Amino acid sequence: MLFDGDRFVAAAALAATAREPYVAYEYPEAMCFAEGEQASITVSGGMTTLTTDEGQRTFPAGSGLFDGVRQAIEALPGGARRVYGWASFELIGEPEAGEVVHLMVPRREIRIYNGCALLAAETEVALDELSDRLTTAGTATGQVVPPRRVEVELAGEEAVLYRKAVTEAIESIHEGALEKVILSRVVAVRDEIDLPATYLAGRRGNRPARSFLFDLGGWEAAGFSPEIVARVTADRTVVTQPLAGTRALGGSAVHDAARREELYRDAKEVFEHAISVRLAATEMTRVCTPGTVGVRDFMSVKERGSVQHLASEVVGRLADGVSAWDALSELFPAITASGVPKAPACDLIRTVEPERGLYSGAILTADADGTLDAALVLRSVFRHGGRTWLRAGAGIVARSNPERELEETREKLLSVSRFLVPAGATPAEAA
Repeated sequence: MLFDGDRFVAAAALAATAREPYVAYEYPEAMCFAEGEQASITVSGGMTTLTTDEGQRTFPAGSGLFDGVRQAIEALPGGARRVYGWASFELIGEPEAGEVVHLMVPRREIRIYNGCALLAAETEVALDELSDRLTTAGTATGQVVPPRRVEVELAGEEAVLYRKAVTEAIESIHEGALEKVILSRVVAVRDEIDLPATYLAGRRGNRPARSFLFDLGGWEAAGFSPEIVARVTADRTVVTQPLAGTRALGGSAVHDAARREELYRDAKEVFEHAISVRLAATEMTRVCTPGTVGVRDFMSVKERGSVQHLASEVVGRLADGVSAWDALSELFPAITASGVPKAPACDLIRTVEPERGLYSGAILTADADGTLDAALVLRSVFRHGGRTWLRAGAGIVARSNPERELEETREKLLSVSRFLVPAGATPAEAA
């Protein structure tokens, strides 16, 4: 159908009226809204479970993180179809971590392109209802009530604990245990938040690589991802996008340009970025045809909300017999949210941060044609288990300063915290 409305307004309005699990996901080609679980694929306790109307099937873990997921998708009644969902950071941890992947085959789906929308549903009646909902969503006002800034400072003992963790990580790096690790901190949001309204306000105030809004598998989140973990296209091109090295964006062109130049001159930030790109290229060579892996757009600057980052893209071509899920298995979790080398960095993270959940995991969509798009879950507001919170981290290397790393987390938190909309602040149709 033709659609000339605001796709972000539509996604927020559809989410506000959803009565079933949903995922809204923005990537370059389209804004997608998927709703209802026709089938689900979950990973828990080292086993992958496929649940359909016909019952359940389980698949053992393979050598790759997403081997069971790939098998489950191939086993879907009627064959592989598009899935949406998330993978938590704990996928790389112990089997006792609980549910670490939750994907769904939607009952209803909308993909909004430039000037048109593609709709899919199980019946003609459901398709007509979905069309009516999109028409209503497309005429929503999209009014954004001024959001309310939350306090992002760490107080007292919490600040001491974060600085202590950074200091100890620096010592581990000097001892040769690793080169880089990302440590994060949590900021509680004590008031109830309207997530669709927050998504709309935040999307208008950010320029993310991807954005998302979802309620799936007991988790809710709205986020503005600064980078992708992995993208696999129909021609089997693989892209990963490490961002590392950060300075604030304050809105003043002169001051922001000065910070950008400072970022390029800062040996610590350049080193942090370079080792991230180096490891990303190494990981890509394990799944790509020899000679096809390269770095493009090396160390440019990308503006992402309240901060600017050094950014590069590493590209390659999938080797024969290798799937998009194999590529994601190799690249997950993102280097820029874990560390270098990845295994010891993740071990250190687990000792300091017992559970990250979706933070530094991935929100993703994958299709039957072998394409996959997975965004890094950062710059997000999370709701789970009756709690709401923000989380931000900083890359720690040998030349890090604990106070500066704490300040960097404050800078990143502003990408979300300044757009939080309290529940009840706007009518649902204005979301």
